[in-house]
Amino acid sequence: MGICDLPAHQIAKMVRLREISAVEVLDASLDRIQQVDGRSGTLNPGEITNDDKQKVHAFISITTDLARAQAKAVDQKLAAGEDVGELAGVPVSIKDIFCVQGTHSTAASRILADFISPYTASPVNRLEAAGAVIMGKVNLDEFTYGSSNESSAFQPAPRNPWNTNHVPGGSSGGSAASVASGEVALSLGTDTAGSIRQPASFCGVVGLKPTYGRVSRYGLIAFASSLDCPGPIARNVRDAAMMLKIIAGADPHDSTAATHPIDDYLVSIEKNIKGKRIGLSPDYFRITYPDPVSGSFQQQAVTHEIEQPVRHAAEVLSDLGAEIIEDIPMPNTRHGIPAFFVISRVEAASNLHRYDGVKYGYRTPIQTDDLRLMYRRTRGEAFGLQPKLRILMGMYVSAAQYSEQYYMRALKVRSLIRQDFHEAFNPTGKYRLDALLTPTTPTPAFEMGAVYGDSVMMQYADQLTVPANHAGIPAISLPGGISSTGLPLGIQLLGPDFSESTLLSIAYAYESATSGESWRSSRPKVLS
Repeated sequence: MGICDLPAHQIAKMVRLREISAVEVLDASLDRIQQVDGRSGTLNPGEITNDDKQKVHAFISITTDLARAQAKAVDQKLAAGEDVGELAGVPVSIKDIFCVQGTHSTAASRILADFISPYTASPVNRLEAAGAVIMGKVNLDEFTYGSSNESSAFQPAPRNPWNTNHVPGGSSGGSAASVASGEVALSLGTDTAGSIRQPASFCGVVGLKPTYGRVSRYGLIAFASSLDCPGPIARNVRDAAMMLKIIAGADPHDSTAATHPIDDYLVSIEKNIKGKRIGLSPDYFRITYPDPVSGSFQQQAVTHEIEQPVRHAAEVLSDLGAEIIEDIPMPNTRHGIPAFFVISRVEAASNLHRYDGVKYGYRTPIQTDDLRLMYRRTRGEAFGLQPKLRILMGMYVSAAQYSEQYYMRALKVRSLIRQDFHEAFNPTGKYRLDALLTPTTPTPAFEMGAVYGDSVMMQYADQLTVPANHAGIPAISLPGGISSTGLPLGIQLLGPDFSESTLLSIAYAYESATSGESWRSSRPKVLS
């Protein structure tokens, strides 16, 4: 096993003990990127070659100079006997939706292609303060709008390390792919409807969406401000817990950052799960979607291949002393995507208004004396299809004559979804759950191009993840098996507000109990 395949906590320990230098870790990471990533995303990629189709393409930019300076600083501090932090020398990638001072911070959009951030996002600041080495900015769906990573303005788009003919998921697909392929040990992503958990499931890694406000959004280029959650992507539960401990907490720059005390998540994962009440809901074993011809809603059960890892996980947890509670009703789960369509697009349209060609970012080169015409040309030339669709739909459903019919109704549905979770987790209620166990996604990773272009069906890849965003609760996806086609399958745990410690302890117990199962020895094809 090479340095790049070691867990983050082990790399940090070896660096602190001076068994290996941070610069050596950096060089190993750069070698792995050179081996598997291929060319970085660009606005003018030219032809996508057969060689391109065999690579991962996780990165938009590789910040070699920054990373080398940070690695050298870690080694110098160690030599001087100074504290180097919990992430000493650990390679980390940053989803290019976060501002990092002195780097291009693009949101994978042409409109921000030349924007160099004058400051650094709070979660990234905390990673750097803990000794992390920032390897670069990874690709995403443009402004995080998508579930496959194919909508990025920077091509070639990321591909799944397990099978490069398949998508890595989205919008944090570059983050998940960079971790799964061993280019980095950790990545900072964001989750608005499942954008950490869905690609984590597709790429066979661990992805944690914290409670809304648990991690500061300062320096995050916003999609939907009431739904966005920064969070960790890692190859194992311990690393995810370590990263969350570092990035969580109140922030004077962000009034929505929670002041709730931060648990020691690394201690929490070791706790016994005996007596924990874990629920299974039939509403998470089926998908409700609109028929493209009739417009009526149809129901389809998830396949046995998707359900089986969840059932197996329930058996494993039961053997460890947890109590499994069947048939938990979550009736409003099926409304999660329609409500998200409305709420997210209203908020996206509002957030996108700042990109007007005046203050920063792209401006049309066509000279005009008409300010509004300059706005239209700038946005028409620099926004991709997905931002344009969200602006149009967001403005439509929030218009005075439609607001009550669409937007206000969607907000009411969001409250009903949260009420479902409240009833399930209420400690004095009927079910008294500590966690809900579900599939993460209704399918394994789909093929490149198979769903892209169908905004409705693309969104339904997030049906099992989006309710947590509506409710604001934490949720974690972790590997649960391998499909018949050799692709990872994910399972998901959801819990009440600020129950990250409980979710991590259950996830760690499951991960430890299944460590010897045969599917755990499978590796992404790009590493073969």
